[in-house]
This record gives sequence, C-alpha cells and structure tokens, in this order.
Amino acid sequence: MGITTAWAISAHDDAFIGTLAPRLRPLIAAEGAEPLARVRWERWSRRPLPDHRTWWDRSVGPARATDRELESFLELTASGEHVQKMYDGLSSDDGFCVLPDVWERISDPDHLFVSVQSKDYAIRSLFHAIGPERAALLPGWCGNFLLTSAEVRDTLPRVEEALGFTPQERAAAQDQDWLDYGEGEERVLDGPLRMWRLAAAEGLGLCGVSVTVY
Repeated sequence: MGITTAWAISAHDDAFIGTLAPRLRPLIAAEGAEPLARVRWERWSRRPLPDHRTWWDRSVGPARATDRELESFLELTASGEHVQKMYDGLSSDDGFCVLPDVWERISDPDHLFVSVQSKDYAIRSLFHAIGPERAALLPGWCGNFLLTSAEVRDTLPRVEEALGFTPQERAAAQDQDWLDYGEGEERVLDGPLRMWRLAAAEGLGLCGVSVTVY
C-alpha cells in the first residue's frame, strides 16, 4: 500500500509561533531524543550513502552501501511517530491538526513551501543530496523545527551555509535529488532557503513539519 507525504515550511508571526510552541516543540524534542534515531544519524554521518542510483540496482556503478546502512537512512528520514501526531490530530485533546490549523492559515503562497511526494519523503532526497555535514547545520530534527523571528535571523547564516552552493556543488546536489518536479514546482534545494530569507526579511518565524498524509 502506497503512502503520500508532505514536508511544509510555513511563515508566521511570533504570536502564532508562541501558540504552536507547547504543542510542537516537545514532539520535535522527542523525535531527536529517540536512541535509535541518534544511532541512525551517527551511522549516516560516519558513512554517507553513495549515488542513489546504486541503491537498488547494483549493476550501476560500485555499490558501497550495505542493506543495513540503506535501511537505517530510510528510517531516519521517514516521518517520526511523535510529530506525526500533529497531522493525525492526536497530539492534544482538542484535535489540533497541522493541515487546517497551520498550513491552511497561510493566505500568501509565498509564505509556504510544501513538497508532496508519493511513496517517498522530500526530506530524504534533500538530506541525501546535501550530505550529513550540511544537514547537521539545519535546525530542528529531520525537517521538523519551530523558530521565532529572532531564531530565524540567528540561524539564517547556518542555513545559508547548508543550502548555498557553487555552480559545481549545485549540479552535484541536483544529480542526487531524485524527486520529480512539475513546471514551476519549487525544489527541496531551493524552497527552504527562500523561506528563511523571506522570514528574516519580514520579521516572521518558521514552522517546519514532515508527515505522512495517508
């Protein structure tokens, strides 16, 4: 049975970020505190995966990733059970859900980056494309974060470092980003940095959530 996932980054004023904080921040902290999640991150950091085209087709170039390493990375970058509660309406007694109560609040499309994928996770392709050293510069845990406007400004230099590329670096990253993009659709290599720059310029905070939709 297939899945559909969504990774969204939305910009909000600090007042709304404050209402989200007690709901979302404990869930993100719980994701990063999972012992197995930390093991998976360390495993990937020590030994990044090779060209994605070798993962399942071992006839394409040298395959250096073991099945365990591949499975570990796939589990690391899947949506976690804690933040998933924000989509399922299970994180609180009032049924608060990130779709109607966060994403659908956005009236200006420039204030939202969203990547919807079938049978895959957008954060997975982004992390593989940029590698663990750059991914470690991004705040939060595996695409999930909640930042005030001040925190957006403070973290912008690190995000610029993570997602800023020379032409050669960008070509290499795009080669390892396997997602299919429709006309005008924003790439995972572009949308997050755009959102950080926009939020910093407009004095807004950011909410990032990666979930399985169904």
